[in-house]
Amino acid sequence: MERIITYVIDTTSAGLRIEQYLRRRGYSYQNLTQLKKMHESILLNGVWSYMRTSLKDGDILTVHIQETESSPNIPPVKLPLDIVYEDADIIVVNKPAGMPVHPSLNNYENSLANALMYYYQEQGKPFIFRCTNRLDRDTSGLTVVARHMVSSSILSGMGVRHEITREYLAVVRGTLNPPKGTIDAPIGRTGSSLIERKIDFEKGEHAVTHYRVVEEKNGHSLVSLILETGRTHQIRVHMKYIGHPLVGDYLYNPDMEYITRQALHSYRLSFTHPITGESMEFTAPLPADMCHILAG
Repeated sequence: MERIITYVIDTTSAGLRIEQYLRRRGYSYQNLTQLKKMHESILLNGVWSYMRTSLKDGDILTVHIQETESSPNIPPVKLPLDIVYEDADIIVVNKPAGMPVHPSLNNYENSLANALMYYYQEQGKPFIFRCTNRLDRDTSGLTVVARHMVSSSILSGMGVRHEITREYLAVVRGTLNPPKGTIDAPIGRTGSSLIERKIDFEKGEHAVTHYRVVEEKNGHSLVSLILETGRTHQIRVHMKYIGHPLVGDYLYNPDMEYITRQALHSYRLSFTHPITGESMEFTAPLPADMCHILAG
């Protein structure tokens, strides 16, 4: 993966060293260390420069990212891949239910990482898998993957600062009252389980979910949920806490009459592009199995 990024220095950045400027743009210390090891990765007005060089108003700073290796231990596998958006810095994918994001012991060749590895191998491009918003295997919908180390670092920072808006759609039984609100309840582990979570007001981590009923049909409610935090199984645990667990959730509500996976879909992602600064927003339609519940 090669990426050339150009910055025009203005008066507000004049006087900063290159490393200071890049840190303010979201580059991590690890990014800077990696760039130092790449051949002529930092050019100032077309001339190779050191990170400690000071910048002047009107300077042209060029960063040349050169990643030549791919993720080890992720075999490329030809799998269905629904690409919603792609550029030199990010790729947004509509992940189907049943596909894990990462390979694991029992899912070594059926993950999103495998599919993307094959996709870029076919183009003759090295690829390191760096997923920003991870989804459970049985949760469908949008996820954004960084295409190089710098976009990954910047997106990760945005995630920590809650600058990526994630809206989900879920289906639950019955009528929610009130039809909109905020769930503020800490989430912790359940006993010795590595997977299951529960509401834990003593030891749990801060977790906030905003919900709103979109429509009611066939005895079920379609609910919009926006995460303020990103705890493991946050939506699934919070909805169970208010008495409306997701249908089809084998772990928290094995209600399999209409669907055999948790009825949860990553519907909308909005964020500032990590390199260009452009406002980005993507949506993915409700999948057929969730539509079926509402149709009856």
